[in-house]
Amino acid sequence: MTLPSVLPWYVAGPLIGLIVPALLLFGGKVFGLSANMRHLCAATPLPARLKPDFLRYDWRHAGLWNLVFAVGIGLGGLLTFQLLGEPQAGAHVAESTRQALQQIGLSSVGGFVPQGLFSWGTLASPAGLVLLVGGGFLVGFGARYAGGCTSGHAISGLADLQPASLVAVLGFFAGGLVATHLLLPLLLPFLA
Repeated sequence: MTLPSVLPWYVAGPLIGLIVPALLLFGGKVFGLSANMRHLCAATPLPARLKPDFLRYDWRHAGLWNLVFAVGIGLGGLLTFQLLGEPQAGAHVAESTRQALQQIGLSSVGGFVPQGLFSWGTLASPAGLVLLVGGGFLVGFGARYAGGCTSGHAISGLADLQPASLVAVLGFFAGGLVATHLLLPLLLPFLA
């Protein structure tokens, strides 16, 4: 049996759409991945007196299912890679996208990702480490400040008709556009 390399949108979309109501309605669960960092920190074997109040809760009851779900995402990705192989084999970046990336200084575009950005040499450079650590801090801070990550707000929050999630999702998209069109062209020369 040959597995498809990519699920069509009309299959993948409804599958995601069916999982969220099942979690919300039948399981009383809210989907989101950024909470896993809190659960991992709460699970550390430190004595309770050394943990801040924010981390003193029963993480097994509150977040074990979410941690198992996150591990499942990783294992699912690994299994898919093993079964389907390299995603670049059947995928192509549109020529208009390739040209747009070359205009901002990314000339080695292959597969899904620009090799000039996503390589060990780039990430291990001083500028790459600063951007990686700084970006990770900003993403973590933003997810905490917004009360959840993109998956929590965009999938669960919008499905639950939460107005705050709509505001957060609009902010995520606006931030992504600003980062892509304004910040990335300014930062790329430091990675070259």
